[in-house]
Amino acid sequence: MSCSSEKITIKPVGHVKVKGEDPMNAEYFIEILEPYRKALKELDKFSHVIVFWWADQNDDEELRSSEQVLTCVPPYAEGAPETGIFATRSEFRPNPIAITIAQILGIDQKKGLVKVNGMDAFNGTPVVDLKAYFPISDRIRDCHIAPWLKDWPEWQEDGLQWWLEQGFFEE
Repeated sequence: MSCSSEKITIKPVGHVKVKGEDPMNAEYFIEILEPYRKALKELDKFSHVIVFWWADQNDDEELRSSEQVLTCVPPYAEGAPETGIFATRSEFRPNPIAITIAQILGIDQKKGLVKVNGMDAFNGTPVVDLKAYFPISDRIRDCHIAPWLKDWPEWQEDGLQWWLEQGFFEE
């Protein structure tokens, strides 16, 4: 594999479907495209899934190719310095791949629907992959975060309410 000239093609395996306007009461689904539905087999044995999605509403080819995308001041992090994009979860990136860990509420393999407890993606957002959440691979006992994130909730389950309080869902 060559370094800089390698072209990578990513195809969506599905899309996010959101039913409802209020983030606290909406229903969230991952709708898997028909050719990939067989890949859902046994996913229902897991409580959580890692959803890899393409932040298409913020995808700007010119911006992605510029140095401007390489740093930002993280929002919702009072006192944060200008930060390299790899030290953030910003959707403005050289490749706008985002992830969400979601609780699986139900799976209809025939229809290709994975109902989840929430997503920080928009209705119609392309999903590029799903991976079952494995604690041995996805959980770290002793980790640390940047000091400007000290006031963020420790657990994902507390995050939605916190994001609402920050005005994240306001237009």
